[in-house]
Amino acid sequence: MASAELQGKYQKLAQEYSKLRAQNQVLKKGVVDEQANSAALKEQLKMKDQSLRKLQQEMDSLTFRNLQLAKRVELLQDELALSEPRGKKNKKSGESSSQLSQEQKSVFDEDLQKKIEENERLHIQFFEADEQHKHVEAELRSRLATLEMEAAQHQAVVDGLTRKYMETIEKLQNDKAKLEVKSQTLEKEAKECRLRTEECQLQLKNLHEDLSSRLEESLSIISEKVPFNDTKYSQYNALNVPVHNRRHQLKMRDIAGQALAFVQDLVKGLLNFHTYTEQRIQIFPVDSAIDTISPLNQKFSQYLHENASYVRPLEEGMLHLFESITEDTVTVLETTVKLKTFSEHLTSYICFLRKILPYQLKSLEEECEASLCTSALRARNLELSQDMKKMTAVFEKLQTYIGLLALPSTEPDGLLRTNYSSVLTHVGAALHGFHDVMKDISKHYSQKATIEHELPTATQKLITTNDCILSSVVALTNGAGKIASFFSNNVDYFVASLSYGPKTASGFISPLSAECMLQYKKKAAAYMKALRKPLLESVPYEEALANRRVLLSSTESREGLAQQVQQSLEKISKLEQEKEHWMLEAQLAKIKLEKENQRTADKLKSTSSGQAVGVAQEGATVVTAAGQEDASAKAVPVPVHSTSLAPDVESREDLIRNHYMARIVELTSQLQLADSKSVHFYAECRALSKRLALAEKSKEALAEEMKVASQNNSRLQDELTTTKRSYEDQLSMMSDHLCSMNETLSKQREEIDTLKMSSKGNSKKNKSR
Repeated sequence: MASAELQGKYQKLAQEYSKLRAQNQVLKKGVVDEQANSAALKEQLKMKDQSLRKLQQEMDSLTFRNLQLAKRVELLQDELALSEPRGKKNKKSGESSSQLSQEQKSVFDEDLQKKIEENERLHIQFFEADEQHKHVEAELRSRLATLEMEAAQHQAVVDGLTRKYMETIEKLQNDKAKLEVKSQTLEKEAKECRLRTEECQLQLKNLHEDLSSRLEESLSIISEKVPFNDTKYSQYNALNVPVHNRRHQLKMRDIAGQALAFVQDLVKGLLNFHTYTEQRIQIFPVDSAIDTISPLNQKFSQYLHENASYVRPLEEGMLHLFESITEDTVTVLETTVKLKTFSEHLTSYICFLRKILPYQLKSLEEECEASLCTSALRARNLELSQDMKKMTAVFEKLQTYIGLLALPSTEPDGLLRTNYSSVLTHVGAALHGFHDVMKDISKHYSQKATIEHELPTATQKLITTNDCILSSVVALTNGAGKIASFFSNNVDYFVASLSYGPKTASGFISPLSAECMLQYKKKAAAYMKALRKPLLESVPYEEALANRRVLLSSTESREGLAQQVQQSLEKISKLEQEKEHWMLEAQLAKIKLEKENQRTADKLKSTSSGQAVGVAQEGATVVTAAGQEDASAKAVPVPVHSTSLAPDVESREDLIRNHYMARIVELTSQLQLADSKSVHFYAECRALSKRLALAEKSKEALAEEMKVASQNNSRLQDELTTTKRSYEDQLSMMSDHLCSMNETLSKQREEIDTLKMSSKGNSKKNKSR
């Protein structure tokens, strides 16, 4: 490791040195070029000075010539002045002399005119040459100043680079000395590495032997114990229950609760916005209480009146999503099935926005066409029209991305796992766009409300409605800003939590596998909860098997006895009721008998034989009344005697009553005995039939178990062959890995040798430098 670091540091230093050297060469070349340019400019300056001197000499000669010409002109003018009086005096001279003087005058005039023109041209040339010279001199002086400044800057840069170059040379020399020391230490380390490699080879041999023995042992264990490896294939691994992360679930529930609160505020703001917009349509531009509003606004108001049926489901869908995230579930996109419901509610609300958008735009156009609409109000209405279009577009964009996030819970191939983070990022951008649109709407609507309040026809109802709409728009803006910042703050956590799932796998394969995993998680939780209960003392297995049939028969007999006891209790209650009834009847009959006996006794004392017949008839009636006391008894004829009638009647009644009572007791006992025997036989028959059904079921179950056992035996044999093949492949892969390790060790040796050679070569190069 130290040699590699040293080599990398040396390469970096060499690269920096080469860069500095190249920069030095470039700067030297630039300085030379600037020096050449300055020399050329100096030459040009000399040439310009020479030309300037020539022009100055020419100018001096021309001025001298001009002075001469001026003196000559003055002389000629003097001569002309002298010649004029002479001409006056000598008017009488001859024609020849006048003609000669006239020719000379014309010649002089022409010569003078030519000299004047030449003088004027020379003055112009001199002035132009002087101006051009001054301009060129100023340009050259400015250029010379800039070149001197650039030369000074370049010289400063060159000085700095030379200073830096010297510092780098000193630094490289120090590094060279350090590298020499490190090369010596690396040589020592190389020797130690050789010794370590020999030790590693020995350890590698021991490890190979140990791993081969462990592999054989693991193969034997796997062939005997492991039926199959469920983590090898992602389809099976997705069904494994991941480790329960309670902190993650609580965090997701907290985030879902915050999102629910934000959505509730947003829903409240949307409801207020649509409701107050409906109220505004009813009062502006035409008040419905005074005049009829347009059919367009009537239809628009009718649609706005239905806003609650589209906005309320958003809150309900978010509430269901929040309730689905509990501490016991696993919250990923594949398990959040309620997100699809929220997406559907959002889609219905977007359909509502699309439906009302044309009416809203036409309503704003109708306001613009009103007579009191000013140009500023018309401009605000046009801006609001554009804002409403942007608001609908932003909601459509948001619904598209939320629909994409809901796809993994319904369609396994609807959204790739690699696109989750980009979709979440786009959702955050859409929320920020919604916030920006709501800020624009709030700004433009506040300006529109201010302008409308200044109108002469503005009523208090319109002002109040505009204030309500503006407050709802401000609430929507604040809610959109909160939810956008909330999502931006948590988008990193959303992206990081997508990997939460089964170990050593990319995640859940499909919503079905996620649902199965949640069912397995519930079963596992119930199983762990059951394991926590204290175990009761149980009957030994062999004893339980021996007593199984006895227990089944006892349960059946117990059920039969319970039914028999119930029937007996019902019969006893009926008999008790009958007993009370007959006791009352017997008391009444006894009272009647005492009265009749008293009457008969009184009649016997007063009458004789005739009365005896009446008494016999009375006794017969009494006998028949006593016979009616028993429902199963028949009337028995009683012979009438004239003497001792009352004692015979009483004895007969007692005999009849005793006979029937004994008969009733005998019949009831026989009836009870027959009922108990029938119930016992019924219970035994029912128990035998149930035993027979249980025996049939156990026979069928044993047959099924035999089939399953045979299938498992064949499957295990197949899996044994496949596992043997797979572990043979793994053994070959391990041998290949060991060979590759040997190759890497040999490569490390070669790298150490090359490092030594390169360090020696670098030391030689440094010495030569």
